[in-house]
Amino acid sequence: MAGTRRRAAYRRRHQNRFSMFLVTLVVVMILVVVAVKSVDLHQKIDAKKQEAQLLESQIQAETARSLEIEEFGKEVQTKGYIEKIAREVLGLVYEGEIMFKQE
Repeated sequence: MAGTRRRAAYRRRHQNRFSMFLVTLVVVMILVVVAVKSVDLHQKIDAKKQEAQLLESQIQAETARSLEIEEFGKEVQTKGYIEKIAREVLGLVYEGEIMFKQE
């Protein structure tokens, strides 16, 4: 009877060690997967940050361009600009004015 108890105790210890080994192996595998995914996510985060910076610079450039267009729109509506374009592009002159062209 003492021999069977010893064998049963030995078997339990052996099973416990094997179970602990399996649990440890599973935990290590999970940690490896998490570490790999973490590196991948950090790379994606860095790429998105760079993309956000690029888009921010494009927004600033377009905002500046929009302001330039707005200023040009105001300039175009002035009498002086209209007169300048009428003279240079269309060749118009005021009544009684003589226009000389260089060849």
